[in-house]
Amino acid sequence: MAKAPITVKSEPVGPLAKTAEELAVEEKRLQDLFLLIETMFLREETTVKLILECLYDIGSVNLINKKVRKRPLNRLMKYIARLSKPVFRIVAWRWFMKNCPKLLVDWLHGKVTKI
Repeated sequence: MAKAPITVKSEPVGPLAKTAEELAVEEKRLQDLFLLIETMFLREETTVKLILECLYDIGSVNLINKKVRKRPLNRLMKYIARLSKPVFRIVAWRWFMKNCPKLLVDWLHGKVTKI
């Protein structure tokens, strides 16, 4: 008579919980990452400002074309958008430096914690 195969029931094993030391190291490395990204943006200020300017040019034209259908009013709105560009640069740079490093660190942290 053939013997039945031996089966062992086991509960699914999840990842191990992080120790307090591992959590402290992770938090320290996230702070380091934040400082590195912030420093990189400050060092590459001109590049970031040019990127924001390109996005403003593309976005303002697309938004005006989508919302303003009448040709004379469309041209007027594009002219106003060009005049407001210096104000946008200042506001966008301040917003970028205040929010972007934290958003980027959180996004990158989310990517490596899913592993």
